[in-house]
Amino acid sequence: MPDSGLSEIDLQLADEIARFYADPLGFVIFAFDWGRDPALRLCKLPEPWSFVYNTEFGPDRWACELLDRVGQQVRERGFDGVHAVPAIREAVASGHGIGKSTITAWIILWIMSTRPYAKGTVTANTLQQLENKTWAELDKWNGKCITGHWFDVSTGRGSLRMQAKVAPTAWFCAGQSCREENSEAFAGQHAADSTPFYIFDEASGIPDKIWEVAEGGLTDGEPMFFAFGNPTQNSGKFYDCFNAQRHRWGTRQIDSREVQISNKDTINEWISDYGENSDFVKVRVRGMFPAMSAKQFISVPDADAALGKHLRVEQYSFAPKILTCDPAWEGDDELVIGLRQGLRFDVLRTIPKNDNDVQIATLLASLEDEHAADGVIIDFGYGTGIYSAGQTMGRDWLLADFGSKSPDAGCLNLRAFMWREMRDWLKAGGAIPNDKVLYADLIAPQTVPRADGVIQLEAKKDMKRRNLPSPNRADALALSFAFPITRKQHVHVNRQDTIRGHDPYEAVSPRGLDEHPAEHNPYENL
Repeated sequence: MPDSGLSEIDLQLADEIARFYADPLGFVIFAFDWGRDPALRLCKLPEPWSFVYNTEFGPDRWACELLDRVGQQVRERGFDGVHAVPAIREAVASGHGIGKSTITAWIILWIMSTRPYAKGTVTANTLQQLENKTWAELDKWNGKCITGHWFDVSTGRGSLRMQAKVAPTAWFCAGQSCREENSEAFAGQHAADSTPFYIFDEASGIPDKIWEVAEGGLTDGEPMFFAFGNPTQNSGKFYDCFNAQRHRWGTRQIDSREVQISNKDTINEWISDYGENSDFVKVRVRGMFPAMSAKQFISVPDADAALGKHLRVEQYSFAPKILTCDPAWEGDDELVIGLRQGLRFDVLRTIPKNDNDVQIATLLASLEDEHAADGVIIDFGYGTGIYSAGQTMGRDWLLADFGSKSPDAGCLNLRAFMWREMRDWLKAGGAIPNDKVLYADLIAPQTVPRADGVIQLEAKKDMKRRNLPSPNRADALALSFAFPITRKQHVHVNRQDTIRGHDPYEAVSPRGLDEHPAEHNPYENL
């Protein structure tokens, strides 16, 4: 091993720390004196982690879950120190007082301690936030960290820098202002054999230009991007993490009431003063984005009321079962199969774009039999092949053309009619699963103002111009309102006769990932 400038004890510590390369939570438990430092004894480590690590104090549940998820993604990517891997992207929207600046410090210390020659950039919505909270928290936790003496942390105005003593110009993390004229400071960090990383604190207030430049720095090595903040704006890049770019990001929305360290008295005062469904409480307590524009067709309160709502069986069991299929053949869209019975809707399957009509028709027939559906409705757009395959199986399915004439003159076309019926269904007490994608789909489309008052929804191409994906899951629910469906008398169907022994899931189940990539010791060539 070449001379690293580290003492023998530090070399032993480096070997020990390398064990946590893919275990950020393990690093956080190991690196701080949770048992004896009174300042750390604020949050009891929840189960099951308290059993795993045999310690009473530690991170709260949401932090444990996030750190575990990051570790899992590191293992899945299996970076070998040479070949670039896809970026890890995690976004957390939350109310006040959950410890966002603290977990920012933990993540920085984990990356810097386990990845020699890592390079990071950290910013916040204002310079004051960056200096007095984000960077001050990093300085505090570095002083408590078992590897803290490996690094110098400067806190002077205009000089926010954390650097390794053995390689200060090649192994560092810098705090940068998020002013747009400073965007070049977020350009590629060139850590091809290590981890380039970005952390945005109070990310709702960071200009889109800074996000765009940072994205360009995720092309080499083992890149990571973390965004934390109160969801203060219903537009911008932080909002997109939970909507248009949700397929790229791991996302969490944390309610301050569910966190051990938050000030519950103040939170209760806010709820009493403003109301639980007010934008004030949504943003500052519930970790939810505020209500959207007046053009929004389905309101946030209506979607909120339906999300995760529980119904008793007798509230929907009398109604017909309507199976729907919204296919997808292009881009990042997904094929969605849903089932609505009365006021209850469930997403049964989501599958990446699929052009095997026979396979999907076979799966749809299987689900029709399994759930004893009273009707099956398929989107005409990409569904004609599925419909035709169903006909050869003797299935009596229906095709709904979103652009066809509406049965109600108050709606421009069938799409507007179905969405209006779905909106009224939500207002009447409809229940949807706790599905953040479906929720975002419902509140995404806007109306197009018309002098005649006829309801017209913006085209999907216009939604894509707003960086919003096609609302496939909401369309699957909307399809259930295309035609009147009544209960029918069901007879027993032998599934083997129907599907001729074919397993419809054979080619649509997600493939497992290698859970045991080769171990990589980043210190072996230090």
